[in-house]
Amino acid sequence: MIRVLLADDQRVVREGLSMVLGLLPGIEVVGTAADGAEAVRLAAVLAPDVVLMDLRMPRCDGVEATARLREQHPDVKVVVLTTYSDDRSVLDALRAGARGYLTKDAGGEEIRRAITEVVEDRAAIDPAVAHHLLDALSAPPRDSAGLTPRETEVLRLIAQGLSNTEIAERLVVSEATVKSHVNRLFAKIHARDRAQAVAYAYRHDLADPKS
Repeated sequence: MIRVLLADDQRVVREGLSMVLGLLPGIEVVGTAADGAEAVRLAAVLAPDVVLMDLRMPRCDGVEATARLREQHPDVKVVVLTTYSDDRSVLDALRAGARGYLTKDAGGEEIRRAITEVVEDRAAIDPAVAHHLLDALSAPPRDSAGLTPRETEVLRLIAQGLSNTEIAERLVVSEATVKSHVNRLFAKIHARDRAQAVAYAYRHDLADPKS
C-alpha cells in the first residue's frame, strides 16, 4: 500500500482528491495539508511514501516545500499536481526535487500511475508539459555563473529583501549555512554586496517577479 499525503490550499480540491485516490487500489491517503509548511511538518509525523503537491500555496509554496522535503525527508517522493505547466514552473519544481509533474486535469488512473512510478524511483512527467521541459533545457541558460539550485534559491530570497536570519528561518537551515551559500554565490556572480546581488538576480531573470 502506497501512503500518500495531499498538499493543496483549496479544501474542495483536497476533499475531491482524497475521494478519488481512496477509490484507487494500492493507494492510502494518510493526511492532507493546506500549504507547503504543513506538508513538511506532517511528512515527519505521517511518514508518507509520496506527497502530491500543488505549487501555488500560501506561507510556503510547493517548490520550497519540495526542496525542504528533499533535505529533511529524502525518502519521500514528490509528485506535483498543479494548474501551471509553463517551463519556469516545471523546471523550478524538478530542480527542487520533484519526481513527477501532472496538471490538474489528470485522471485518477494517471495520478495512480505517476505515484507508482515515482515510488519505483522513475520519473513521471505529464506529456502535456514535457515539451516545456525540453524547450527550456535546450534554451541558452539564463545564468552562466554556475549557481547551484540552493544558491539560486538564496539569491531569490535576497532579492525579496530577506536577511540571512530570515532566509535561515524560511529554508529551515542554520544561519551559518546561509552565510556559506551567500559567500559562494557572491563569489560566483562577482557581487560585493546585496544590492549588486539583487541587480544580478533581476538581470538574469532569477528574481521572483512578485518581489
